Amino acid sequence: MKLVFFRGKVPNFGDELNTTVWQSVLPQGFLDDDESDLFVGIGSIIGDHLPTSARKHVMGSGYAGYMGRPDLSDGSWNIAFVRGPRTAAFLGLPAEKAICDSAILLRTMDLPAPTPGIDVAFMPHYESLERGFWAEACKLAGITLIDATDPTDKILGQIKGARVLITEAMHGAIVADALRTPWIGVKPIYRGHHMKWLDWSEALSIDLRVHDLKPSSVLELYVGATGRGGENGRSGRLNESVLSALPNKILTWRAAQHLKALAKEEPQLSSDQAIADVTDRALAAVNRFVADYSVTAARA
Repeated sequence: MKLVFFRGKVPNFGDELNTTVWQSVLPQGFLDDDESDLFVGIGSIIGDHLPTSARKHVMGSGYAGYMGRPDLSDGSWNIAFVRGPRTAAFLGLPAEKAICDSAILLRTMDLPAPTPGIDVAFMPHYESLERGFWAEACKLAGITLIDATDPTDKILGQIKGARVLITEAMHGAIVADALRTPWIGVKPIYRGHHMKWLDWSEALSIDLRVHDLKPSSVLELYVGATGRGGENGRSGRLNESVLSALPNKILTWRAAQHLKALAKEEPQLSSDQAIADVTDRALAAVNRFVADYSVTAARA
């Protein structure tokens, strides 16, 4: 059974958690390179892009509209559980299949020690790191930047060590909540990432508060205004224009001041009872799947 998750041109914390979580939670040797069975893990990766010829086992994944709606009636899907009630409703699944994002299983693992010396930290979406000037904005604001493209263990230590995390990256909030680090959510500048926050938060009965995020560059301003990704064509080079130099400086300064203001907002956490219950349900679903699959494989 092969683990599948999204991998772009740079590592992304939320997706790379798959290699950390499943290596620890699943029995040794459970995963291999056999593509006839696919283990669909952490991320918004439920969609019609996955091969119809493979048996697909979904373990806490979500649907965010990045791909087309899959045909769950074709006999190739085995849904253990999904990220939240919005994914379940969209796919026509029973409500009990909506447990939570499987990154919550970090709570069952031995994790890196907290990184000392962090007060307020900010974790931009990994795409915003490319489009904006968040390292400079954080420096101006006196806030620690958490780079979503850094190694997973480094980021886990930083989130554990922070007093509070401001995050545009949804898995920043998911992991902070799981590890009991108070977090302040901000709306991703690219609006295509908004719905999945509600999918996850509703699974934990969180009354989600997300704040606007000021763009730190001309390119981010364009992406926020148009809803376009800005990766390709002329728009992708907006930050490189000579005419953008002064506006970029102004936008970065304004973004820094806004981060300082956000740090004064009241942070959020799911209830201790909710996080404990959902963790138990997710772990039970994984263990049940492993046991059933092992029995089936032994009979084959």
